[in-house]
Amino acid sequence: MSEKMKAVVKTKPELGAEYMECDIPKIADDQVLVRVKATSICGTDVHIYKWDPWSEGRIGTKALPQILGHEVCGEVVEIGSQVKRIKVGDIISAETHIPHPGDLQALLCQMHIGERMKILGVDFDGCYAEYFAVPEVVCWVNDPAIPAENACIQEPLGNATYAVLGEDADVAGKSMVIFGDGPISLFAVGVARACGVAKIFHIGKYDFNMDIGRTMGADHQLWTNKTSSEDRLQFVKDHTDGYGADVVLEMVGSQDSLNDSFAMVRKGGRVTAFGIAPESPCPIDYNNGIVFKGCQVHGINGRKMFDTWYRNKNLLASGRVDPSPVITHKFLLEDFEKGFEKMIERPRFAAKVVLFPDKEEYEEACKRG
Repeated sequence: MSEKMKAVVKTKPELGAEYMECDIPKIADDQVLVRVKATSICGTDVHIYKWDPWSEGRIGTKALPQILGHEVCGEVVEIGSQVKRIKVGDIISAETHIPHPGDLQALLCQMHIGERMKILGVDFDGCYAEYFAVPEVVCWVNDPAIPAENACIQEPLGNATYAVLGEDADVAGKSMVIFGDGPISLFAVGVARACGVAKIFHIGKYDFNMDIGRTMGADHQLWTNKTSSEDRLQFVKDHTDGYGADVVLEMVGSQDSLNDSFAMVRKGGRVTAFGIAPESPCPIDYNNGIVFKGCQVHGINGRKMFDTWYRNKNLLASGRVDPSPVITHKFLLEDFEKGFEKMIERPRFAAKVVLFPDKEEYEEACKRG
């Protein structure tokens, strides 16, 4: 194997990145080396690509150059001396939240939110490359029936699965409002449908992505730019016997979406908080939206390791969830700029963009549709 590889590297604190030759990483004793089969673009990658204030504050210019990317599927080609569970030849995806074993959260089976956890592609080199190194502890072995372009989106699909199911997975036969028309919201519609949610209200803005939401299984759709907050609330109440929704997924982070979420949830219902607000703190109707409603508020940061991954694997391999409508574009890794252009453009005409380092694997994925 060559000692060099091609990768997408953030080299400067400004818009863009470079496709360049780098050293293939040397693995530590607890790591595996993975040949990347497919990798997808996340909103976090867009932040870093644009190098906005979050990127400067979270990563910083001093950390550059750094390889982007964290959503991935690949083949293990080398293992460290301490690796026991993962084998050469395994097709894996990676949980991007890398736990610190000494954290209290790790001891309490909450590894995804540890105090000292690190994030792939943020705190060190990521997977927009022909090869990347990752600790065994976050490797998830994929079902071989799952194609690479579907396996690589399990990280955001996991956000959606965790958001839909919550901590108790008690959603069958219930009503659910899903705010947002980005990829994770669209995945959430599909998961909600597969898991037996009886009424799915999908609220978004962009026609292209709302069409995908309908394909994924939304029962009712409302456009935020075509309806008022009062009209949206009344519509949900009219279709839930006047009570409001059992579960509301807030996956936007805007003030309007927050206001609508706590207004639409029924008494004793659940609001799942996933969207990131542009500014924080931000006001909510604490008394009427939470206290007097007896409302549960569930914050989502990542995926449960590895309960969510286990469910993802089964949903994908069984065909109960088909993510392909959300994967709107595929490109070679060397054409990454085209992918980022699709993610940045407004109005939206893209949902999930998948990149392939290998031309043959790219062509095979395109044949699959």
